[in-house]
Amino acid sequence: MNNDNKYSSHNHSGHSGHAHHHHGSFKELFLKSLPLGIIIMFFSPLHGFKLPFQFTFPYSDIVVAVLSTILIIYGGRPFYQGAVDEFKQKNPGMMALVSLGISVSYLYSIYAVIITYVTGEHVMDFFFEFASLLLIMLLGHWIEMKAIGEAGDAQAELAKLVPKDAHVVLEDDSIETRPVADLKVGDLIRVQAGENVPADGIIERGESRLNEALLTGESKAVKKGPGDEVIGGSTNGEGVLYIKVLETGDQSFISQVQTLISQAQSQPSRAENIAQKVAGWLFYIAVIVALIAFVVWMIIGDIPTAVIFTITTLVIACPHALGLAIPLVTARSTSLGASRGLLVKDRQALEIAQDADVMILDKTGTLTTGEFKVLDVKLLNDKYTKEEIIALLAGIEGGSSHPIAQSIISFAEQQNIRPASFDSIDVISGSGVEGKAGGHRYQLISQKAYGRNLDMDTPKGATLSVLVENDDAIGAVALGDELKPTSKELIKALKKNNIRPIMATGDNEKAAQGAAVDLGIEYRSNQSPQDKYELVKTLKDEGKKVIMVGDGVNDAPSLALADVGIAIGAGTQVALDSADVILTQSDPGDIGSFIDLAHKTTRKMKQNLFWGAGYNFIAIPLAAGILAPIGITLSPALGAILMSVSTVIVAINAMLLRLDPKNNG
Repeated sequence: MNNDNKYSSHNHSGHSGHAHHHHGSFKELFLKSLPLGIIIMFFSPLHGFKLPFQFTFPYSDIVVAVLSTILIIYGGRPFYQGAVDEFKQKNPGMMALVSLGISVSYLYSIYAVIITYVTGEHVMDFFFEFASLLLIMLLGHWIEMKAIGEAGDAQAELAKLVPKDAHVVLEDDSIETRPVADLKVGDLIRVQAGENVPADGIIERGESRLNEALLTGESKAVKKGPGDEVIGGSTNGEGVLYIKVLETGDQSFISQVQTLISQAQSQPSRAENIAQKVAGWLFYIAVIVALIAFVVWMIIGDIPTAVIFTITTLVIACPHALGLAIPLVTARSTSLGASRGLLVKDRQALEIAQDADVMILDKTGTLTTGEFKVLDVKLLNDKYTKEEIIALLAGIEGGSSHPIAQSIISFAEQQNIRPASFDSIDVISGSGVEGKAGGHRYQLISQKAYGRNLDMDTPKGATLSVLVENDDAIGAVALGDELKPTSKELIKALKKNNIRPIMATGDNEKAAQGAAVDLGIEYRSNQSPQDKYELVKTLKDEGKKVIMVGDGVNDAPSLALADVGIAIGAGTQVALDSADVILTQSDPGDIGSFIDLAHKTTRKMKQNLFWGAGYNFIAIPLAAGILAPIGITLSPALGAILMSVSTVIVAINAMLLRLDPKNNG
């Protein structure tokens, strides 16, 4: 970073740019300016007060004037550089006001010293006020920058997760320590227990438990072994892992998340645009009020009093608190979301989501597991036991890789039942499978293909297959796609927030109805991607604000058309153009967490806007001396303190934004 621009404002009145200052710069300036400021205050009178520790000597005022000149050049530099930037951008704000305040106090004091020596008549100077004002401003900015940084510096936190060096395994099995930046795709790296994984990759050798809180938002370790992918930044809990590097640099998961956060935090929201305009007007309001205060107090008071009220009015106005009211909250919310696997690409999604009317949700993989499971096995002939029926089911499906077949085989394994042996197995086109064993012909076919009604209860939303022996039904298996543990909690949360949930699925009527009845929501069955798109369009045409949740690829048109598009279960594939929000996990609870985050973010925005606007509405007239007739006035030093405190309050309030603990159902 160029040292000349170390303290520059960069859109300071927006005041998002203020966060680009480093709190260490102001800390250094404050600590180096402090001794000089104390000396100035020691030899300078305080307007209206006699302090016991002050004394003067011949020409002490000239010495103080010289020291003050040094202080304003050194300590005042960031404020003047910031003011220049603001005027260049035609957006004067806080830095310009601070610069005016310290300039008035310094220049009037120099004028007072000159007049005193030229005319011999003592004129009160304000070197004490000048020095205390500048020191308080530096201290305030130091504290302020630290608070602002802590409010939403997720990118720095992510960067800390990746180690600087990696242990690369060479062809002769020796280990070479190499900077992570020099890693290449295909490199084999060794990660010891307790170390962080340097890059995205796939495990070649070793087993361990890894903390992937970066991806899942949960601290629970995940067991991984050969063939499993790992994310750079994950912590290896136990064992030694040998990992083949798959992604480095800008293509790594952490780098993509950092890019998303940076893009989201740089996009102005609707509320921020309004706040920025008001903050821009505040500079002119403060200057006009300061000029009015000077004229009025010149008429009813004296020059020193008029100068004091003018300085205080300039330094107490804080467009900064108003300008930062929204950016700090959104920075905090996007950072908080990223830590839970909720990646907000478009900040406006947070504002829109809390006003949403309808949420359209895909079924398979979103509300349900997307994996078929045996829900029930029915015995339809007394000459067989249930265990024998399960053995026949597993045996006849033994040669198939279909998800339904695999779920039946897995169910038999869980029951410790060995599949029955078949002499031959053939596929019955469009209806099922047929097998022969011991002179008997068995078929596993759909209920529709069987063609007869069965006197049995079928679980809601289940698909029923019938096991037939020589044309007689001997058993049946009900398979279904189970609801995820947090699906019902999500629907409950949506209804609580007056969001109408609609399930739109490509599944058939029966399967869709079963899941919808369990959840207590509306549904649309047999929906193609085009049908979902038309559903979103119809609802939007009715004036509804629509959130669409689905697959980032298949549902891309619907996600893009919706007011807020949420891609669920993206894993490490976070660079999806169609979605405004990306959920790395396939947990419906994360959808509820996003809605919760949207509501809490909006609430914090309103609180900060109320404080930022309310503070200035009260502080500026008070600083101008509106209550002076009843003995209530503010000094420039107190005005400077209040100005800094107002921004710190906004930052602290943003930091108080929290998400409820993740509920895994």
